[in-house]
Amino acid sequence: MMNDEAALSQRLDRLATALERLAGPEPVPADFEAADAFVWSAEAKGFEPVAKVNRVPLGLLKGLGGVAPQLIANTEQFARGLPANNALLWGARGMGKSSLVKAAHADVCQRLADELAAAGTGLKLVEIHREDIDTLPRCLAALGASRHRFIVFCDDLSFDHDDTSYKSLKAVLEGGVEGRPENVIFYATSNRRHLMPRDMMDNERSTAINPSEAVEEKVSLSDRFGLWLGFHNCGQDAYLDMVRGYARHFKLAISDEELVREALEWSITRGGRSGRVAWQFTQNLAGKLGQRLDG
Repeated sequence: MMNDEAALSQRLDRLATALERLAGPEPVPADFEAADAFVWSAEAKGFEPVAKVNRVPLGLLKGLGGVAPQLIANTEQFARGLPANNALLWGARGMGKSSLVKAAHADVCQRLADELAAAGTGLKLVEIHREDIDTLPRCLAALGASRHRFIVFCDDLSFDHDDTSYKSLKAVLEGGVEGRPENVIFYATSNRRHLMPRDMMDNERSTAINPSEAVEEKVSLSDRFGLWLGFHNCGQDAYLDMVRGYARHFKLAISDEELVREALEWSITRGGRSGRVAWQFTQNLAGKLGQRLDG
């Protein structure tokens, strides 16, 4: 009898050890004083500080006159503890959606630095990768216990066929029992206004028992974002304005006539004009001129 109990105890110990290995390491308590920006690591169940955020100064983001003030105002309201909306930045590729999120965070942090310090809080930017969206509830639970305020940011968010993680996002944004913590707001960028490909919604309509309800289930995800900001392809004048802004900021030694000519040639080779194309041209030009892009 004793031998049987000893054998059972050994098996239970081995099982417990195996389960601990499967569960992975215990999450490390987050030190939100370490940085102003973090990346949520679903595997490590923690937040990795970002020493230097890759971002463009707000003043260099051209062609965003209609949307930039709205996102900045929303971010400032949130930083001050006032009501604010989750934001979806959608539209054309390379037109500054993610750049605006990072620039708005930096701008508000700088302008409200004294006010936030007096309140004993900070405005932090936390990036969550698209493939980790189903762990968002766990991420927000950790953030909700902090005294800081957090912009949780997901770049290039979209959902494909047979992807059900959007349900976790819907529940967290507004519809769940708990919802999102009061000190957290969610910003996302996407090339799709409704975050779902059209053929996916059409397929739902054709195969569902109640087609309208199936489509509504997916379209309603976008409705959880109170602020929709659209980004559209830019024209030649806006593109050249971006290029000139970069050239002035970095003091590139080139005449305006030559700058315009080379910028237009570059856009033709790229088959389009956008903020990303303007920045790529600027990097190429600076390299040819032997100048660094510092500051």
